[in-house]
Amino acid sequence: MADLTTVPRLLLRNAAELPTRTAIREKDRGIWQSYSWREYHAHVRDFALGIAALGFKRGDRLSVIGDNRPRLYWAQVAAQCLGGVSVPVYQDSIARELAFVWNDADVSVIVAEDQEQVDKVVALREQLPALRVVIYDDPRGMLHYKHDWLKSFSEVEALGREFAKTHAGYFESAIEQGKADDVAFVCYTSGTTGNPKGAMITHANALETAKMAMHAEDFRVDDDYLAYLPMAWMGDAFYTLVMSVVVGFATNCPESPETVQRDLRELGPTLVLAPPRIWENMLTAVQVKAADAPPLKRSVFERFREAAERAEVLRSDGKPIPPALRVMCALGEFFVYGPVRDQLGLRRARWALTGGAPLGPDTFRFFRAIGVNLKQVYGSTETTGLVSLQPSQEANPTTAGRPCQGIEVKIAERGEVLVKSPGVFRGYLKNEAATREVIDSDGWFHTGDAGFIDPRGHLVIIDRAKDVGALTDGTPFAPQFVENKLKFSPYIREAVAFGDQKPFVTAMIAIDMNTVGNWAERRSVAYTSYMDLSQKPEVHGLIRDEIRKCNETLPEAGKVRRFLLLTKDLEADDAEMTRTRKVRRRFVAEKYATVLDALYGGRDEVELATAITYEDGRQATLKSRVRILDVEEALARA
Repeated sequence: MADLTTVPRLLLRNAAELPTRTAIREKDRGIWQSYSWREYHAHVRDFALGIAALGFKRGDRLSVIGDNRPRLYWAQVAAQCLGGVSVPVYQDSIARELAFVWNDADVSVIVAEDQEQVDKVVALREQLPALRVVIYDDPRGMLHYKHDWLKSFSEVEALGREFAKTHAGYFESAIEQGKADDVAFVCYTSGTTGNPKGAMITHANALETAKMAMHAEDFRVDDDYLAYLPMAWMGDAFYTLVMSVVVGFATNCPESPETVQRDLRELGPTLVLAPPRIWENMLTAVQVKAADAPPLKRSVFERFREAAERAEVLRSDGKPIPPALRVMCALGEFFVYGPVRDQLGLRRARWALTGGAPLGPDTFRFFRAIGVNLKQVYGSTETTGLVSLQPSQEANPTTAGRPCQGIEVKIAERGEVLVKSPGVFRGYLKNEAATREVIDSDGWFHTGDAGFIDPRGHLVIIDRAKDVGALTDGTPFAPQFVENKLKFSPYIREAVAFGDQKPFVTAMIAIDMNTVGNWAERRSVAYTSYMDLSQKPEVHGLIRDEIRKCNETLPEAGKVRRFLLLTKDLEADDAEMTRTRKVRRRFVAEKYATVLDALYGGRDEVELATAITYEDGRQATLKSRVRILDVEEALARA
């Protein structure tokens, strides 16, 4: 214990120095259940000794699957205490994806949240030769499951307490054997170009990155953090598990994904991390409520929102805010901004981070304008989730912030961002060839992102390097830039823009079922399904108007000229997106090749054959004829 070089050693420190301080909470049946660091340590110890009694040893791999639950975090730390490795997976993964990851990682123990997740393992059991034990957290519905390899979390803890009676000091000795360069996590990449790769993150990667994060941002032991993001995402592994243990702040697990917004408001966390999709959903909810409000309230909201955004633009440009505008914003804080932050659960937030993908500038400015200290963070699985972060006084929508102290960034000849830091991963599991492709002989990690360093020293990310292209006239084209503009509309859930080596920009759009559905109901537009709603002429007109608004903020060559509305949302189960909601462009371009031909061939409609993938891997195909609209032509007719 002379040096705190591993996550388990830090846990022992917290149990000794912060024994009664809350470490983690869980909302169950509407009541928050709190566990101190002493109790956190006790559960980790008992579970670690339990899986040791079941044969888990140094170097073995344990996987967790489910929503954010204290026991799933304890299980990961317990594996690390024994010199093992944590392999979190996405809880909504389909069977094929789970089988690939669990076999690739040679997982021997799986800790599943509940019956639903256990059923996935049962269905795949014969395909997982390395698997020895499956442990479940929630016993509801598990009474009649009689497999000898299936145990409850409580059973394993009891087994651990018995094991401790005949193996005194085993737990502490196992932690003492741990080294900084031991692998702590294998986190799988999002797989935008094929099967995901397992990035090996060592204890040194995690703890050195934590030190850099603490130097760049204000973390406090009395902070509250809401853990609701997928446990398989590097952002959750680092900010929820590692940073909580390093700093000692409290992690809070919501009751379910459906109650996150309610629990967020009830808790009022001081630290918030959310990917762009969450911020976009929050903004959509605010916009819908404003649209549904009586005329007077709607007018007040819009007037104060516009004032706040004018002030934010001046502030970000370093310009003074006129006295009249300052007074307007002070009134707005009382009447609009404070109540909106309270409704969103952000009233106590000292800072909030967005990462994982670029956030549209309009969405970013909205939250900054209403008083949320929202900042962009840039990182990847391979860099332990952190490369650069915006200082509070320099936050703006166009950059990813300054590289953190201790992290070197340079731009390669073709504009690719290269990173060197203590947080750069050891390599891809069982894939040395892929590791050599991304880490060169000088130790630089090739991110695959295109970007540059601006005059202030901020890193600017343009897009994935392979996605940045140009129109046939040579105009640069970055699809994410157009897509983020489109997704500012509350009626557009997803968008895929095309234009590379094409004469103009086109887009495939997936509507937001909730907001468009509400819009249709208010106008007495009857519909039966997502497919039916998306192809209504009235909805075509609505989205056309939204694209027109978007086009007003785009350069002439980059305006969207033609579009179609998809008959279903883009889904990770159908391989159109990753589990972190990034578009798999190459796959989408191949899958919708006939649509692309129609968009650029001047046709008015196209037959769309859409493959639907169910959780068990079965597929079905939906066929329909979809209209293609020319934005300017449609406007001329309107």
